[in-house]
Amino acid sequence: MSRTKTQNTTFDGELSRRGLLRAVGGVTAGLAAGASAVTGGTANAAPATFVHPGALHAYGELNRAKVRVAAGDAPWLSGWSRLTANSHSASTWNPNPQATIIRGGTGENYGILYNDIHAAYQNALRWKVAGTTANGDAAVRILNAWSGTLTTVTGNADRFLAAGIYGYQFANAAELMRGYGGFDLSRFRTMMLNVFYPLNNQFLTGHNDACITNYWSNWDLCNMNSILAIGILCDDAAKYDQAVNYFKTGAGNGSVNHAIPFVYDSEGLAQWQESGRDQGHTMMGMGQMGAFCEMAWSQGEDLYGYGGNRFMKAAQYVAKYNLGQSVPFTTYTWGTGQNCAQQSHTAISSASRGQARPVWDILHYHYARRRGLPVPYITAMAESLRPEGGGGDYGSTSGGFDQLGFGTLMYAK
Repeated sequence: MSRTKTQNTTFDGELSRRGLLRAVGGVTAGLAAGASAVTGGTANAAPATFVHPGALHAYGELNRAKVRVAAGDAPWLSGWSRLTANSHSASTWNPNPQATIIRGGTGENYGILYNDIHAAYQNALRWKVAGTTANGDAAVRILNAWSGTLTTVTGNADRFLAAGIYGYQFANAAELMRGYGGFDLSRFRTMMLNVFYPLNNQFLTGHNDACITNYWSNWDLCNMNSILAIGILCDDAAKYDQAVNYFKTGAGNGSVNHAIPFVYDSEGLAQWQESGRDQGHTMMGMGQMGAFCEMAWSQGEDLYGYGGNRFMKAAQYVAKYNLGQSVPFTTYTWGTGQNCAQQSHTAISSASRGQARPVWDILHYHYARRRGLPVPYITAMAESLRPEGGGGDYGSTSGGFDQLGFGTLMYAK
């Protein structure tokens, strides 16, 4: 089969979520007043009025999970069982807030943070789906404890990973609990703006004083996610726009054309930036970009389809390879360190091939169900891992907490 390889793609003719909702008569007045349809430029994208809850889970997804679990329907019930079996979702979880979190270097303690964040998120899901007050109280107890204690995230360069990954996850847990009695949303917002956002912004604007291409796509993506989630949580249009515009035109490896440098149009595939590195980090990228696109979707912007479904093609590529099949590969060259010394990947990496990460159902249910597009490799990966769990179900190290998970419960359609 011939392969057509492109590095630049036009961005016209895409279908925005707003247009999709209008077509089915489901758009709300607030959403209709929101962001303009997706284009290739950097025009302001933030909605005139933010939708809440409106990050990884909007009202429709939450209500569907609630109704379907109550009815005992598959596959929601299997996803619910995975959630309730996770020890992090127990309403008896007691937080262990720290004033300083360190990731990288001496005195690392960031595992305390990610365990508490996932406990807050999982308890928040149980409250939203089943209405159990004990779980809602637990989520708020965790969020309030940290917002009243945490002042610093530090360490070596890995502090930027902590600020990005845990920033967007924390903001998502808080978004689910806004309006809950006793939740100090104002203080939590202040923590996000003062502790997490400065590091997120510092990384995207300075990249730790390194060559712009030195850091892998996930470093940019997690910090983009944090800024986007903070923008939503804080009703901050400038931060929302900063994140979305970086996705479209940013100079670093998290922007869509850098994260996905080569497109094989004739095969409906596209190469991911970290494919020559290893498959664990590559699949982490699926989760990071999927989360970014879903949060924007909740606010009325279709980034899933941006650039002629560029991300969909990359996810198909990653899924196909991790299912044991062959994919094309183009030599990928980038600059490293402070002087942009050149390095290259000449072949796809088989390291961590087939690793289980709960990143596929969110993609399957968007492309195959919301959009009705054929994505056989994404679908096969999703089916092989269903029902998806979350933090605590995929090992105790940080990689098992890189994604919030529970896609089967929250996105099945």
